[in-house]
Amino acid sequence: MIVFTLFMVVPLAYAIYESLYTTKLIGGTTFSGFANYATVLESGAFWGGVIRVVVFGVIQIPVMLAIAFFFATVFDLGLARFGRIFRAIFFIPFAVPIVVSALMWGFLFDPAYGPFNRVMNAVGFHNFNWLSASLMVPSIIIIAIWEWTGYNCIILYTALKSVPRDVVEAAILDDTPLWKIILRIKLPLVRPAIVMLVFINTIGALQLFIEPNILNNYQAGVITTTWTPVLDIYNTAISSGEYQLGAAMAVVLAFVIVAISVTSLAFRKSGRGVR
Repeated sequence: MIVFTLFMVVPLAYAIYESLYTTKLIGGTTFSGFANYATVLESGAFWGGVIRVVVFGVIQIPVMLAIAFFFATVFDLGLARFGRIFRAIFFIPFAVPIVVSALMWGFLFDPAYGPFNRVMNAVGFHNFNWLSASLMVPSIIIIAIWEWTGYNCIILYTALKSVPRDVVEAAILDDTPLWKIILRIKLPLVRPAIVMLVFINTIGALQLFIEPNILNNYQAGVITTTWTPVLDIYNTAISSGEYQLGAAMAVVLAFVIVAISVTSLAFRKSGRGVR
């Protein structure tokens, strides 16, 4: 509780305090009330970034969880030989620092020398650019899936291992097809874990920062300073020196995340009530 208070509650309280003031070259720092929040709420660029990361999450999270659940099921059923080795291999991308992952994928997607663009040109898609404005979001989705599928796979695998074996054995004795056992028995029983992962990955999507910031070095001009809300906060507070406005933006984003958290918890409780 002490650590949580020092590193979560105190910074958030200080951000709220700072967001109520405005610093100007002439006049110094003055109390401005909710003026910074009004600026954030009226900022089309900020909410445009929020919409972009929401679209990113709506596509990336279901695809990643589907892949993770598929491989978790394969490992749980023992269909893969050397399952422990493959589980370790799947988990390795999560152990790679995000900056290193973004640099590696930036090289792979590099417009001039990247092997992925050369492959696309070789198969007939000339002047193909994975880091163009129209493909930047899909490219970051691919990177995020590579980074986080292993982590989600391990969580789902652990949840699947906790499913009572007598339930599965009873279904097997009833000659229930394998796909029904997976989709109608195991999947509903691991629903709380899936909801938790949706919640965690949604927060991660809203905090998207490192990947677009690194990829901007490979394709300048596509990633703007307001491309994601966290990039907007960073550039407002650090590059522009408007710390109070950046604090207000951070508080607004925090409230969006809290709203998602409350909705997720309510969804989980309603799901338990239905069962």
